[in-house]
Amino acid sequence: MNEAGDWPLYEIFIRARGGLDHKHVGSVHAADAAMAIEHARDVYTRRQEGISVWAVRSTDIVASDPGEAESLFDPARDKVYRHPTFYEIPKEVETL
Repeated sequence: MNEAGDWPLYEIFIRARGGLDHKHVGSVHAADAAMAIEHARDVYTRRQEGISVWAVRSTDIVASDPGEAESLFDPARDKVYRHPTFYEIPKEVETL
């Protein structure tokens, strides 16, 4: 049997009951994705604070380079029309 250190590392994201997005809560080692979900449930949702769990192999995550943030994000700052500041939001809409 493999030691947990030999198993792949999975990053765990939990969606809270009232939340709209998943938040990174930690990592687990597991033999496969199903086991990672089970471990995540046992470790990170002991108080039933989640309604959805994502398990993503750490090696599958691709991140931008913080040193390239200016060239990556500056072009979007010129497009103010992409921000919902020009729209009236009805009071009935709780989240957008």
